[in-house]
Amino acid sequence: MDFLPKVKLEIVVSDNNLQNVIDAICQSANTGKIGDGKIFVTHVEQIIRIRTGESGDEAI
Repeated sequence: MDFLPKVKLEIVVSDNNLQNVIDAICQSANTGKIGDGKIFVTHVEQIIRIRTGESGDEAI
């Protein structure tokens, strides 16, 4: 059995950029072969930038 190398990306974007990011990933990662990957979209409850104390969209 041959194993394909894997890459995991974790990307947090604001809701208004979500579809653009999904489109960009699909266009660049699509080879049409097994192993192109999956995209999981989940809600991030809270974001805090430790260094500045910013939260929400300002912390992205």
